[in-house]
Amino acid sequence: MNRAAVLAPVWLWLGLFVAAPVLMVAALSFSTSVPGVPPFTPLLEAPDPANYALLTEDAFYLDAALRSLAVAGVSSVLCLLLGYPMALAIARAPDRWRSLLLLGVMLPFWTGFLLRITAWIGLLRDDGWINAVLQAVGLPAQRMLFTDFAMYVGVIYAYLPFMILPLYARLSRRDPALEEAAADLGASPWTAFRTVTLPLSAPGIAAGLALVFIPAMGEYVIPELLGGPGAQTIGRALWNEFFSNRDWPMAAAVANALLIALLLPMIALRARQ
Repeated sequence: MNRAAVLAPVWLWLGLFVAAPVLMVAALSFSTSVPGVPPFTPLLEAPDPANYALLTEDAFYLDAALRSLAVAGVSSVLCLLLGYPMALAIARAPDRWRSLLLLGVMLPFWTGFLLRITAWIGLLRDDGWINAVLQAVGLPAQRMLFTDFAMYVGVIYAYLPFMILPLYARLSRRDPALEEAAADLGASPWTAFRTVTLPLSAPGIAAGLALVFIPAMGEYVIPELLGGPGAQTIGRALWNEFFSNRDWPMAAAVANALLIALLLPMIALRARQ
C-alpha cells in the first residue's frame, strides 16, 4: 500500500470535518441576516463584507476582543506559574507516586466540564462554603461570585491540567545528570534551574501556553456562569449574535475573525522554528 492510499482517509476526514465547516462559516459571514429559516441570504449569492466592516467600526466587538485577550493572557501566565512547580514536583517524584499524582491531575476530566464549573457557584456564592469558612474564623464575607475573580478562578481551574501535562512530559525526559553537573561546578539550585532546567522545558512551556490561551480566548461558559453580565468576552458576543440576535452572518464573521487572530501568531511561530 503506497503513501497516498494510507493518507487518503486522513485527508478525507480533515476535508469533511475541518475544511468544509470552516469554508461554510467563511461563506456565511459574507451573507446577510434576514427573517426566516435559515436566517440568512443564500450563500455567495451576493457577497457582502458589511459584517467585517461592522467588526472594525463597532467598539463593542473591539472591547470584547481586548477583554478576551486579557483574560486569556493573564490566565495563561497564572496557569504557568501554578503549573510549572506542580509539573516539576511530579517529574521529580519517586516512580511509585508519579502515577498517582498524574491521576490527580487528570481526575477532573472524569466529570463534565459544565458540572465542574457549576460546582464553583456553590463555593463562591455569598452563602457558599468559602464565605462560611471566612465567617467561621471571624473574617467578613466577601462577594466573589459574578466578579472577575470568580471568572479567573474558573478559567485557571478548567485549563490548569492543559499546562501541567505538556510541562510534565517535557520535564520527565530531562537528564538529572545535567543538574548534578551544574551543582558540581558550583551552581546554586536556582542557577542550575535557571540555566539548565528552564531552557530545556521551553517547548513544554510553549505548548502549555498555547493549550491554555487558545481555548480561553474563545471561552463562553465560564464568563457566563461565573463572571456575570459585566464579563463581556468575544465568546459571549459570538453566542449572543448566534442564539439571541439570530444574526448568523455576524456570528460567523466574529468566529472567522477570532480564528484568524489565533492562527496568524501560530503560523508565524511555526515559520520561525
